[in-house]
Amino acid sequence: MLQVTNVSLQYGSKKLFEDVNLKFTKGNCYGIIGANGAGKSTFLKILSGEIEPNKGEVTLDKNERMSVLMQNQHAYDDQTVVRTVMLGHKRLVEIMDEKDALYAKPDFSDEDGIRASELESEFAELNGWEAESEAETLLNKLDIPNEYHSMLMADLDAKMKVKVLLAQALFGNPDVLLLDEPTNNLDIKTVRWLENYLLDFENTIIIVSHNRHFLNKVCTYICDVDFGKIQMYLGNYDFWYQTSQLIARQQRDQNKKMEQRAKELQEFIARFAANASKSRQATSRKKELERLTLNDIKPSLRKYPFIDFKFEREIGNDILIVEGLTKEGYFHDLDFIVQKGDKIGVVSDKSTTITMLFDILTGKVQPDAGTVKWGKTITFSYLPLNNNEFFEGCDLSLVEWLSQFSNDHYEEYLRGWLGRMLFSGEEALKKAKVLSGGEKVRCMLAKMMLEGGNFILMDEPTNQLDLESITALNNGMVNFKGCMLFTSHDQELMNTVANRMIEINGTKTFDKNVNYDEYLDLVEGEQ
Repeated sequence: MLQVTNVSLQYGSKKLFEDVNLKFTKGNCYGIIGANGAGKSTFLKILSGEIEPNKGEVTLDKNERMSVLMQNQHAYDDQTVVRTVMLGHKRLVEIMDEKDALYAKPDFSDEDGIRASELESEFAELNGWEAESEAETLLNKLDIPNEYHSMLMADLDAKMKVKVLLAQALFGNPDVLLLDEPTNNLDIKTVRWLENYLLDFENTIIIVSHNRHFLNKVCTYICDVDFGKIQMYLGNYDFWYQTSQLIARQQRDQNKKMEQRAKELQEFIARFAANASKSRQATSRKKELERLTLNDIKPSLRKYPFIDFKFEREIGNDILIVEGLTKEGYFHDLDFIVQKGDKIGVVSDKSTTITMLFDILTGKVQPDAGTVKWGKTITFSYLPLNNNEFFEGCDLSLVEWLSQFSNDHYEEYLRGWLGRMLFSGEEALKKAKVLSGGEKVRCMLAKMMLEGGNFILMDEPTNQLDLESITALNNGMVNFKGCMLFTSHDQELMNTVANRMIEINGTKTFDKNVNYDEYLDLVEGEQ
């Protein structure tokens, strides 16, 4: 068992959390969630011992081993792939190295023999004889074939290194497993494998992730970093989200009722306090008013933008017809027709293929052959993968920037749209050129809402967004009444929004009215 007792951490005047008391027990998976900057990854570092808290302690039961998913892809460049995996169990590798050094000695003594015997005994207890085989099995399951196992880590590409480091964290059946954003840069097949692996894992797992589908699939508890505290809740991410929204709504409703009652009491007291016949009632109501206290709804660090795509012009029968579309190096002879109500998730082994398709559909790039025919009633709005052209060198304030895309240039009107995307007060006056990646995406979403297109195209819209913005975007896309073409690595968004899936690998290889999970099951069933 891993236990956190009275842990507090503060950097200067910034207090991340205070007096945290938690127990992490065997057989459970804990998802750590919170706003950007709340301290999720920092809390994992406290658990692993990388950071010392200002107060309190973290204790792990004697003889239990903790494993951490490493983030530095270059930390093992001088090691072979198999040895890198085995270094997930440092004590085991230490024993192996010491044994090899002893047996290599030309003057092997009796003392060396005694020490070697001790090491062999400990090696066997740690299942050392099966260690290399276990490491290779993990690598094979992660689609890293045998010919790579003896290569140096420095010679692998980034995607393979991520998988090797994941295998390292899982190696040797650790008692406590700490994973910080484990699905980042993993293909969907590997993510699904990891989900199933963790579902069968019998020890303790603690995860920080922005992948809501992953959190829903594997988590039995959610730990919410907010209000300078860390509260633990039973259930997965969706259960936590729905419960937290319900509680906040109930608190607001209760406060409204109390405010109304307070107003009625104040009016009665003001009207009858000087009336002798009503003085007793007035005194009674004054006491009741004094007892009324509004619930203390704390100002959460977590803020959700409001994303709601509306359009005025109704969609006609003709929407989008693509015939014989060809672009050398991307796709050939591509055909599809968009029907009313279609929200199409587009997938490909090469993400550049989808970006090229969207750029051609929106007129940014010309195809080598084929036609794109938009219906006369269609107005589209596009969120490109690369939005630099909208912001680089732009010296405009956000109000001025958004005004470029609006028919109404009244400042308060534009501030209202920016406020929806969490740019309020002075934030609305910052320069467009200094925005972070996530802020740029939120500005682009405000632009899209202003444009009011009845057909939306989105190329990886969740990139650089925090969990709260992703949730709000997901809801906005689900509620959108128009048509849509989009692609995303966010599995929850793909699964809850798409009602049709198109796969493009050279040509169109899949096109069915299914959601994302159904598409994956069908594709895997064909393999």
